[in-house]
Amino acid sequence: MINFIKNIIENLNGFGFPFLVFFIGVLEFSFGLYKGKWPKNERFVDIACFTLPRLIIRPVVAYYGLKFLPFVLPGLKNTFEWVPFFWGCIIIAIADDLTQYWYHRLHHEIPWLWRFHRTHHSASYMGMAMASRQNAIYTLFFSQTYLTTALVYLGLGIPAIVVRGIKGTITTLAHSSIPWDKPFYKYKILHPLAWVLERTISTPATHHAHHAATTDDGVGYYKGNFGNMFFLWDIIFGTALITRKYPKAYGISHYEGDQWYAQLLWPIFKSKVAGSELAKDGPVVRIDEPIPVIPAQKINADTSEEEEFYYQPSPTLAKN
Repeated sequence: MINFIKNIIENLNGFGFPFLVFFIGVLEFSFGLYKGKWPKNERFVDIACFTLPRLIIRPVVAYYGLKFLPFVLPGLKNTFEWVPFFWGCIIIAIADDLTQYWYHRLHHEIPWLWRFHRTHHSASYMGMAMASRQNAIYTLFFSQTYLTTALVYLGLGIPAIVVRGIKGTITTLAHSSIPWDKPFYKYKILHPLAWVLERTISTPATHHAHHAATTDDGVGYYKGNFGNMFFLWDIIFGTALITRKYPKAYGISHYEGDQWYAQLLWPIFKSKVAGSELAKDGPVVRIDEPIPVIPAQKINADTSEEEEFYYQPSPTLAKN
């Protein structure tokens, strides 16, 4: 029975998640949700960040799991094999996601780390491709990857596969330009479920706020909402902002299209954009530029109607 369940899970992990990603991608393009904001340079960045790290980083992680761990922990393989499946999933989920929360948060709060994470925030759009848009060195040192691999070595392999599939689905949907959470805010009967949902996992509204170009509209919050699978960490550690609204401007206000190779492999390759944080003599953190006054929409959770408001971003906010 265990082998039967294992085969089902492995097949779902192997084919189910890639199919979901493909399906979401088709929907995003079919409905024009990128709205012409995917120029050639940004396509190169997204594609390079999606493909090249997998060719470089996966072999590193495989070596760590298959060679390094057996060498340093020779007598501990499958030590946790006795742990029940449910509790194994809980252990993996907490260890993996809590580690990533702090890894992510520190790259926003420590200035010299910001440039390794900057690529993830540079795009002026949200979409499925954003989930893997990362500097390769930032991805290489993902602390949760090595912790989870160690737990797999210790015997939590099947729970790790399940959690990986669930987490991948949640993070992809949170980055997607499809606002699947809006019905939860619009219909009053769904408000109690919305209250629980938005405090438990990352949703488009809470995670899009993290990718906003400004915080002056009361919606954007790139200095918080760090959660990946669980938004619960932001609630616990006081970094949460829940507005049930979507920002109208995404990305970095001073972004001028750094070359894909600089965004993928800074500091090995530098940007040719003068004044960029990724340029040879660029600042560690560049001050945000003012964004023109623009209209934005919010969903009124009580009346299910849209209300219009305006904001004028401040020119003095630093991105990290």
